[in-house]
Amino acid sequence: MPPSVPSLPRRVARILRTSLFAQVACALVLGIVVGKLWPDVATDLQPLGDGFTRLIKTIISPLVFCVVVVGIAKAGDLKAFGRIGLKALIWFEVASTLALIIGLVAANLVQPGSGMNVDPSTLNTSAVDAKTGGGSLPSTTEFVVDAIPTSFVGAFAENSLLQVLILACLVGAALLHLGHTKVPQVLPAIEQAQEIIFAVVGFIMRLAPIAVFGAMAVLIGQYGLGVIETYAKLIILCYVAAALFILLLAVALKVVTGLSLWKFVRYIREEMLLALGTASTESVMPRVMQKLRKAGARDDAVGLVLPTGYSFNLDGASLYLSIGTLFIAQAVGVDLSLGQQITVVLVLMLTSKGMAGIPGSAFLALSATASSLGAIPAGAVALLLGVDRIMDSMRVVTNLLGNCVAVFAVSRWEGALDADRAKKVLDGEFVPSADDDESVPTADTEMATEKAVVETENAAAKEPALKNAAPEEPLSAVPAQSSKEPAPEAG
Repeated sequence: MPPSVPSLPRRVARILRTSLFAQVACALVLGIVVGKLWPDVATDLQPLGDGFTRLIKTIISPLVFCVVVVGIAKAGDLKAFGRIGLKALIWFEVASTLALIIGLVAANLVQPGSGMNVDPSTLNTSAVDAKTGGGSLPSTTEFVVDAIPTSFVGAFAENSLLQVLILACLVGAALLHLGHTKVPQVLPAIEQAQEIIFAVVGFIMRLAPIAVFGAMAVLIGQYGLGVIETYAKLIILCYVAAALFILLLAVALKVVTGLSLWKFVRYIREEMLLALGTASTESVMPRVMQKLRKAGARDDAVGLVLPTGYSFNLDGASLYLSIGTLFIAQAVGVDLSLGQQITVVLVLMLTSKGMAGIPGSAFLALSATASSLGAIPAGAVALLLGVDRIMDSMRVVTNLLGNCVAVFAVSRWEGALDADRAKKVLDGEFVPSADDDESVPTADTEMATEKAVVETENAAAKEPALKNAAPEEPLSAVPAQSSKEPAPEAG
């Protein structure tokens, strides 16, 4: 009897029960619907997304600390760790500069702000002050000084990733210096703490669909879909430029490591969708670290490159800033010369490095760029207030993929990447390891779970038929003695 096929409702219910990707996708659609139909209700859902982000942020610093310390201690070579950091910084600078140049070329070719003829005096600059909270971007000196922790606990309390990285490097170096004989219990304790943190990540990720629903409903409720029509040319340009940059990332990843970026995107599809829904790469950082380690990148490379990239490698933000600067200039009728556009690149290369974690940082960077040129009114950045939130999806995806590609590339250069394991994992083959966390649903576990459920249902469907089926032969036809049984001995 052929196996029965589960009904469509049962298959849908099974997918929703086992697939985090499906849950987040449904939450995304529901958020858009609620935001469109009931915008007043949608604005009250802000705590759903904010609460999830707060929970994730509480574990980022201890997780980074544990991963980096364990990575240094197990690698056993502090010089190699220093080389990883240096190569990562070089990669970040080249990638972000390339993103800035792509943005400038695209804005010059398409001219998204031409013909708008905006009078800067009519713009409400107080809205920009409200967005930025009256803050300012740190100077290069301030940025370097702020990266140095003033206290061990303070770095974790303030959730300063660069300060936590410095502390982790010091602790890891101390463990290498003392050796496992003098402090035999410290490293196992940190490893156990790391496993506990990953288990907590698994618990928190179960709330991801609720967070995406709330965040998307608030976005649509506050800004609506009309802003897309008003800024259609600018939005399309930014997303096309981001797609071109991601294509270059895919080529670079293939050349350096032999891996496919599209397979990697499928591998982290749940995290990508969650980052899109919450407009935050921080919300997926713990899961991405875990998946990169599972995909063959060594702990020290993942622990150093990915968190550093969150502060230094804002490729999506660089694209947006360069296009936004020229859009503002074109909208107010200012024609920037080649020399002024080169100045834009140089200024943004510096200001973009201090953007992470600062409210309204994009507007602060744009204002600083406008002031340095002296040709664009600083208040003209208010033109981007209506479209800034729509650009979050582009920035989030580009930033996340840029940092992940950097992890793979730097790991490959330093010999810290298991390329065979990476290819198997990205091809969908389940490669078990001691670091696998069964409490966190992944693409592999979801597929295995779905297959097991289907087999169970088919077996259950077969069982009644087997019980009611008549035997093929009568019992009397069954030989009483097997041919392999020895013959009785003669008495």
